[in-house]
Amino acid sequence: MKKPGHIVLLIVGIVLSLLGFTLSAAGTAAAWLASSQDDGAFFTSPTERYTVSSRALVSPQLDAVGEGTPERLPFDVGTLRLRATATEAGREVFIGIAPQNEVDRYLAGVHHTELREVKFQPFRPVYRDVPGSSAPAAPGAQQFWAASASGPGQQEVTWNIVPGNWTVVVMNADASSGVSADLQAGFRSDLIKPAAMGLLSAGVLAILIGVPLLVVGAVGLGRGGGSPGQLPSTSAAAHGASAGATSSPLHFTGQLDPALSPWMWLVKWFLAIPHFFVLFFLWFAFAVTSIIAWFAILFTGRYPLPLFHFNVGVLRWTWRVAFYTYGAGGTDRYPPFTLSRTDYPANVEVDYPARLSRGLVLIKSWLLLIPHLLIVGAFTGTATWAWRTQDGPAGVINERGGGLSLLGLLVLIALVTLLFTGSYPRPLFAFIMGINRWAYRVLIYGALLRDEYPPFRLDQGAFDPEPLQPTSADGRAGPP
Repeated sequence: MKKPGHIVLLIVGIVLSLLGFTLSAAGTAAAWLASSQDDGAFFTSPTERYTVSSRALVSPQLDAVGEGTPERLPFDVGTLRLRATATEAGREVFIGIAPQNEVDRYLAGVHHTELREVKFQPFRPVYRDVPGSSAPAAPGAQQFWAASASGPGQQEVTWNIVPGNWTVVVMNADASSGVSADLQAGFRSDLIKPAAMGLLSAGVLAILIGVPLLVVGAVGLGRGGGSPGQLPSTSAAAHGASAGATSSPLHFTGQLDPALSPWMWLVKWFLAIPHFFVLFFLWFAFAVTSIIAWFAILFTGRYPLPLFHFNVGVLRWTWRVAFYTYGAGGTDRYPPFTLSRTDYPANVEVDYPARLSRGLVLIKSWLLLIPHLLIVGAFTGTATWAWRTQDGPAGVINERGGGLSLLGLLVLIALVTLLFTGSYPRPLFAFIMGINRWAYRVLIYGALLRDEYPPFRLDQGAFDPEPLQPTSADGRAGPP
C-alpha cells in the first residue's frame, strides 16, 4: 500500500478510535448513573433558596422530547420530582407543572418572574422580571395543571415526563406577592441503562475497528523512516561522533535563524493553527501506539521498528512547530507537514535500541521519572496567580487566575527583545534550548523509546554537547 493509503488508514483509525473512547466513556458514566438509581433513587440537585418580589416564579420552558412528537410514546422518558418549602413559617406554597401556553394565559398581565438560568459556585439565579398589575386567581383552583401540590411545609410533585412544552410555576398558595421557597429537583429514567449499553457497545465496536486501522496506518508511515541508529550527516558533523565516543541516544538540534523578523512571532499562533490541529490527532495516535509498544516490549524486549519511527516522527514534528512558535521562536521558516527528516533548522533523532529491558517497562514511565518530572515541571509548568473581581451589581466575588511557565517567560522576553532591538539574545536562546533538550530527553525515556536514564544536565546550545571521548591510562583523551 502506498503512503497516501496509510495516511487515510491512520486518519480513519484515529477518528474511529477517538469516537470509540468517547462513546465508551459516556457509556461507562451512564452505566454508573443507572446503577445508582436501581433502587428507585433520583438524581437530585442541591436545595437552594429562590426569592422574588413578584406573584409567581416561572421556570425556563421544558421541552420534553420536543414538538411534533406523539403524545404517547412506547417507553417512559423519565420522571421529574420537584420539592418546594416556603421559607416563611406558616406560609403555604404552591408548585405546579403545566403546558407553557396555559401558564402564559394564566399569568397574562400579572407581575411574575422568569428564571433564565442558574449559576453555581457560587449559587446565583438569573431572573427576568415581567411587569404587570393584575391579580391572578388562586393557582390551586386552576384545572390545567398536569401535576401540582399546595400547602404548608414541604410540598412534592412527581410527574412522568410526556412530550410537549412545559413549565414549572412556584407561587404562594393565595397568589400573593413575594415568593420565597427552598427548591430541589430530581430526575430518574429507565432509559439510562439501555442508553448506557448502546453507548458502550458502539464505543467498543468503534475501538475494535479504529485501533487496528490506526496501528496499520502508523506502521505504514513508520516504514522507511530511516535505518536504525542512522543519524543525519549534519548532526554527525556537528558532534564529531567517532568510534568509541559515548553520547546521548537523543540527538536534538535547533539552529537560530540569524534573520528573524521582529514582528512575525506576533501572528505565529494563528499561522500554526493547522499544525496544532494535526498534532492533536497525531498525539492521540502516539498514545495508542505507545500502549501497543508497551506490550511488545514486555513480551519481546523490542520496540516495533515501524512504530518507533512513527513516534519519533511525531516528536520531530512537535519540536519543529515548537521551535517555530513559542517553544523557542527560533525561526520564521514554516514547518513542513511531514513525519520524515528534512533540512528544517530544528530536528529530533533517536537511535533505535537493539534491546529494551522487559522489567524497566513496568516502572520507567512513572516511578523512575519522578525526579525529572519535578524538575521539568518547574521549567515548563505554569506558575499561576489569582485575583478577585466583583461580578455585576449583586456583588458576587469570582476567583480568576492565569500563569506562564519559566520556559514561556524566557521565550517571551527573548521575543519582546527581538521586537524592539531586532536581535534575539543568543545566551537566552542557548538556555531555552537546554530546557527543551532536557524535556525531550525525559519524554523519550517516558515514552519507552530508550532505556538510558536521562542525565540531570542542562546542555545548552543549538547542538548536543560533544560526545565524551574515552581516556587513556595517563588521563589524556584518546585511545588507551
